[in-house]
Amino acid sequence: MPPDQASAPTPGLTLRSYTWEDAIVVQCIGELTVEHSESFKSHVRSVLPKAKRLIIDFKGVSRVDSSGLGAIVGLYISARKGACEFLLIDYNSTVKNLLGLTNLLSVFEDCAKTGTRLP
Repeated sequence: MPPDQASAPTPGLTLRSYTWEDAIVVQCIGELTVEHSESFKSHVRSVLPKAKRLIIDFKGVSRVDSSGLGAIVGLYISARKGACEFLLIDYNSTVKNLLGLTNLLSVFEDCAKTGTRLP
């Protein structure tokens, strides 16, 4: 799927990709749970080969479960193998706590420290 195109919304999760500066942004709205993790992975993998910098915007994500967390980590690894910078931004305190409990917060908190924000 080319950037700047919304995916077909899965009930409970809407994904939209667009280009911003030198990055491809995937905007997520809803819940990233077992019901939605496959569509999330499929959508992000479709834009990954075109990206040198991939920003996953979680501003609209209210909940992430273990399957969603696994999807994030798997995509992070795929991006790194493809020499793509992977940033997870605007996640809420619930997601931040989950990342902290799983010792993954240090992997994703750099973009929070640099203040990456989208218009």
